[in-house]
Amino acid sequence: MTLVINTPNTDFPVPTGIFAQVVTSVEHFTDQLFKFRISRPDSFRFRSGEFVMIGLPNAEKPVFRAYSIASPSWDEEIEFYSIKVEDGPLTEYLQKIKVGDTVLMRKKPTGTLVNDALLPGKRLWMFSTGTGIAPFASLIRDPDTYEKFDEVILTHTCRKVAELTYGQQLVAAVKDDPLCGEFAQGLRLYSTTTREDYPFQGRITDLMASGKVFTDLGVPPISAEIDRGMICGSMAMLHDTKAALIGFGLAEGSNNRPDTFVVERAFVD
Repeated sequence: MTLVINTPNTDFPVPTGIFAQVVTSVEHFTDQLFKFRISRPDSFRFRSGEFVMIGLPNAEKPVFRAYSIASPSWDEEIEFYSIKVEDGPLTEYLQKIKVGDTVLMRKKPTGTLVNDALLPGKRLWMFSTGTGIAPFASLIRDPDTYEKFDEVILTHTCRKVAELTYGQQLVAAVKDDPLCGEFAQGLRLYSTTTREDYPFQGRITDLMASGKVFTDLGVPPISAEIDRGMICGSMAMLHDTKAALIGFGLAEGSNNRPDTFVVERAFVD
C-alpha cells in the first residue's frame, strides 16, 4: 500500500536520482481511467510532451514505469493520466492513491513527442488512442506549440464514449485558459469510438485510408509539405499510423534528427 502523508515522505531512504512527491489531486473518469497530480520539485525541468519514470514507495525495490507528463512545462504541478490494471505491477496500487500519498519520480525526463523533434510546418496532427493522449495534453497547453503551427488537430480514439471525457474536458479547458486560450483557437479535437455508437466511429488509420477524417474536418489529405505528425498509443496503433504517415510521404524524425513525424514508444503497464 502507499504511504499516506501530508507532505512528501522522507522517513524512508530515497535513492539518488529519485524525487519523492506528494499527491495533490486524484480524479477517476471510469473504472479503467483516472488522472492524478503531484507536487513539482523546484529543480525539475522538462519539455512539454516528455515522459518520466514513476513508482510507489511500497516495496524495497519499487516498480517504475514510463508515464507521459500530461501537464505543460510551465505548470506548478505534474499531471499524469493512467489506465487501471488490477494485476499490473504498478497500476494495481497506483489506482488506489489518495491525496497526501507519496509518488516516486525519477529525475530525468525524456521522449520524442516534443516540438523540437519536428521540422517547421503549418498543421500538426496529434494521433492518440486511450491514455496515449497524455503527452498531447501537455503540448496543447503550451503556447510554444501554437507559435510553431497554425493549426493543431488532436485525434483521440477509444473503445467507449465515456473514455473520451478526459480529452473533451481538456480541449474545452485549454480554449478558456488565460495563458494559451488566445493562441489555441486553431486547436481542433477529433474523437472517435470503436465499440460504441458515436457521431464519429472507427480507427483513425481506417478513417485516414477512406479519407473520411479529412472530409469531416474540411482539410486536405496529409501532405509532407505542410503537415507534421505525432503518434502515441498501443504498439499496433503506432505501427499502423506510422505506416499511414509514411504512405502520405512523411518521414520519422527524432531529437537528434528532426523530420515530419515522431512516435512515442514509452508505455504504462
